[in-house]
Amino acid sequence: MSETDTSPESAISAESVPVEPGTATPPLSPAAPAHDPVRDLEQEGEYAADYLEALLDILDLDGDLDLDVEGGRAAVAIVGSGLDILVGDDGETLDALQDLTRLAVQQQSGARSRLMLDVAGHRARRRVKLSEIGTAAANRVVDSGKAERLSPMSPFERKVVHDAVAAVEGVHSESEGEEPQRRVVVLPD
Repeated sequence: MSETDTSPESAISAESVPVEPGTATPPLSPAAPAHDPVRDLEQEGEYAADYLEALLDILDLDGDLDLDVEGGRAAVAIVGSGLDILVGDDGETLDALQDLTRLAVQQQSGARSRLMLDVAGHRARRRVKLSEIGTAAANRVVDSGKAERLSPMSPFERKVVHDAVAAVEGVHSESEGEEPQRRVVVLPD
């Protein structure tokens, strides 16, 4: 009667299993989960929320954080009253805070972030106003047949205007110039 060796040294290893040429070796460990872009964006939002919650605590400001995924981007909104200090003149402070938040997310995730940040509904209100500006300019160009150059805008603002112009038949838009003087030009087709 022989004894069975149950020591770890006697266990079968991947190297000891013969594999016939031309056949695939089955994985010894479970496969990695499939890449989920929406989950990645949700995780970006979580990283941003952690960063922003800490910032709100430091500044002794009250605000609720809403996380979402919109247009292939993580979107975070800080909602509450008395948050104007985070918006600044013409949204300049908000733009800087968005850049800092993106850097914090990148530090956590190791990947570049395109996260959009809104504070106290500033960007939402600005988006509506910019859509109106883009549509009005497009209609003027349709009527006059002459190109119209708009004021310099941030990349976010230009995107909103381009989208509004694209919804009007008979015109299209392009961006021209260099930052920070880059602007939208509405042209007849």
